[in-house]
Amino acid sequence: MAWDGKTRGNVLGYSIFIFLLKNFGVTPAYSLLRFVALYFVFFTPKATPYIYKYFRKLGYSPLKSGLNVYRNYYVFGQTIIDKVCVMAGFSNKFTYEFNGEENIIEIGKGGKGGILISSHIGNWEVAGYLFKRLSMPINIVMFDEEHEKIKKTLESVTGKRSVNIIVIKPNDLSHIFEIKKRLSDNELICLHGDRFVKGSKTVTANFLGEDALFPYGPFHLAAYFKVPYSFVYAFKASKRHYALSATKPSVCRNGYEDLLKEYVSSMENLVRKYPLQWFNYYDFWEKTT
Repeated sequence: MAWDGKTRGNVLGYSIFIFLLKNFGVTPAYSLLRFVALYFVFFTPKATPYIYKYFRKLGYSPLKSGLNVYRNYYVFGQTIIDKVCVMAGFSNKFTYEFNGEENIIEIGKGGKGGILISSHIGNWEVAGYLFKRLSMPINIVMFDEEHEKIKKTLESVTGKRSVNIIVIKPNDLSHIFEIKKRLSDNELICLHGDRFVKGSKTVTANFLGEDALFPYGPFHLAAYFKVPYSFVYAFKASKRHYALSATKPSVCRNGYEDLLKEYVSSMENLVRKYPLQWFNYYDFWEKTT
């Protein structure tokens, strides 16, 4: 099953959390989130069974998998709150460690630009906004399908996104030309390698013991342009601390297959280390798009 391209939540919910953040800080927002997470366990039937399936694939018992569904929703809510704080300039509320920042700098010195492949594990938006302090401009390629009212509510606090967004549009290849231009200007392109929308081209790889579909685009682009690529992640290591990482850059010389295997292997290692920070709420292992 493909992701439907829509961000969950409503304007009222976002407004309440923004009010708490602006007037009382992070802790009260986290406290309210405990009740919201419980609501999502019982009233999101299109998501809860699939996140439960994910925990079972990791080898957890039925009871622990059920408890982890609630914990996962809670951590997911925290990452959204954290994202708003960082985008609004409240990043001093958190501490960070950068593992592999020199790898991004190395890509910049090559003069050909580079591709950063991330995933919906951890808090990828925090990674994008924190890596912007490097000298290379970052362009995030995404399906910009947030509900317009929710987007405006968030931007009332965070301001416009300070990284460039390259929007993928249905039946439109304009983003490919934009990516090519940005690479020729020695800029970074950030894509997600773990999610696709219905109708887009996919490739198959074994993930956690069963074949799953992955988007073809990110891996094909890295192989086609033959620019350095790196896997970039940001994980919530504790309540107020983030661990960012960027792998040593490589160049895809012989097609995308080895790159795909390398990426899936990195994902498997990370979900075992941070099991609660997997945020793909659909049937990841369904074989149809």
